[in-house]
Amino acid sequence: MTAPLLQAEALSVEFPVRGGLFRREVARLRAVDGVSLEVRAGEVLGVVGESGCGKTTLGRAMVGLYPPTSGRLLVEGRDVATLGVAARRLLTRDVQMVFQDPFASLNPRKRIRQILEVPFEVHGLAVGAEREARIRELVELVGLAPEHLDRWPHELSGGQRQRIGIARALALQPKVMVLDEPLSALDMSIQSQVLNLLVDLQQRLGLSYVFISHDLSIVEYLCDTVAVMYLGRVVETAPAAALFAAPRHPYTQALLAAVPDPVPRRERIARPLEGDVPSPLQAPSGCSFHPRCPLAQPRCRESVPELRVVDTAGLQRAACHLL
Repeated sequence: MTAPLLQAEALSVEFPVRGGLFRREVARLRAVDGVSLEVRAGEVLGVVGESGCGKTTLGRAMVGLYPPTSGRLLVEGRDVATLGVAARRLLTRDVQMVFQDPFASLNPRKRIRQILEVPFEVHGLAVGAEREARIRELVELVGLAPEHLDRWPHELSGGQRQRIGIARALALQPKVMVLDEPLSALDMSIQSQVLNLLVDLQQRLGLSYVFISHDLSIVEYLCDTVAVMYLGRVVETAPAAALFAAPRHPYTQALLAAVPDPVPRRERIARPLEGDVPSPLQAPSGCSFHPRCPLAQPRCRESVPELRVVDTAGLQRAACHLL
């Protein structure tokens, strides 16, 4: 079997918390805690969880914006941390990101043409007429017209700006795109258009996606595999069909129970959760979900459950002492 295109092995990301007069480090915030995931050619991996669970930090670590505190990030089997600057730059062309807010991610002082030129300038690719042709091809690929190239970001609609963000990510012809809630800032009618564009691009270009989202209906439609995160850790992974048909972890069950049901009288697997995700600075002992779990037992407070196989097919894994 060929190596995954993108692989995280026990990946952790921490940030210093500073305080006092001299801004000394007083604590460490662990936003991602020992996550292991992989993305194979042509696959769409969904990452879901409540706000504050660490999914955006994980996505940014996957594209190199946040350096791992521990663990490894591999692109096509090569550990990014062991490479020199030049080799790392070549390798990171294969993994690009589309950000959640299409307005904040585009430089308001540059026209669209200048924004799309940046990837080519940074990597020394395509100059003159060839670069112009590539840029025109990019905007047409995402469903825009060449005249949009001379506009400023504020002159575009939200959907058009997100298409430019997608075009910029495609400029270096990546193999994997990390999509950080690319639809959440858009109107519902525009969401469907951009979603259809992402599906079309994946099929035409053979892309793999890491799709970070809180919209479970879109995740069920788009993704092949789903990873559920809670307080920086992955608590369940499974093929999308299996996870939505029979979620095993109590947290996953509660997430699905929170989705509005078109059949109101249908019995739910679990009740929606109450309360908020605890602060990573004061993470609970043992299983981090136990303060909100209706099934918690004493051992849940004492030891951290391992992510292990919980189905006969060997495809569904969950981190729960009760499974």
